[in-house]
Amino acid sequence: MTMTRGTGRGRVPAALAAVTAAAAMALAGCSSSAGTGAEDGGSAPVPAVSSSAPAKAAEKAGAEAAVAAKGGRLGGAGSACELPVTFDLTARWKPKAIELEPDSILADLAEQGTVKMVCEIDAKPAGNIGFLRVWQGEASEDDPQAVLKAFVEDDPNASEAAYTQVKAGALAAAEVRYTGHSELLEESKSERAFAVSTPDGPVVVHLGGMDTDEHTAMLPAFELAKKSLKLG
Repeated sequence: MTMTRGTGRGRVPAALAAVTAAAAMALAGCSSSAGTGAEDGGSAPVPAVSSSAPAKAAEKAGAEAAVAAKGGRLGGAGSACELPVTFDLTARWKPKAIELEPDSILADLAEQGTVKMVCEIDAKPAGNIGFLRVWQGEASEDDPQAVLKAFVEDDPNASEAAYTQVKAGALAAAEVRYTGHSELLEESKSERAFAVSTPDGPVVVHLGGMDTDEHTAMLPAFELAKKSLKLG
């Protein structure tokens, strides 16, 4: 099957990001400001001091090492998304199959590189703003890193990609860390994905997030999926 590459890329995830970002801004607007203490004679507040670079690095390393609590298994027959692989879901994350008719005007919006989106796992019920998305391609001779490179290169907002060879469960896999750019927030953010080969075609599992902070907070879900992945 010939894949459409690049056409409309980013509009489906961008539209979702716009909705989730708006929700986050609304929640932020509802929170009350902390008192200054000046009204009751207290001293003016001391400006907050940002954490040091070593502390931030340690926090990030801890988030990457953590593995989230399990909330069920995805990918098998009867699950929300039937896939060539199975993996553990994080508690309270909600999966939904993506099914678009081939002649739908939206069909090419859910294609990137040589894969198309087949499942979307929403983190909002667990308190984060972002998605773990699963993409699948037709059977081919491409190795996981080649699939990932095509995936990243088909995103015009991606840069600074770094690829590594890893394991997803017991399977050989490739992983990429790269920088995306959010046009909505006008800032760069971290993104990550891994890919494996299966007899039914390559599978890519991608973690984005509204911004880098949300991405970092959701990394345990990404690590859980990678650690627990098996062929279906």
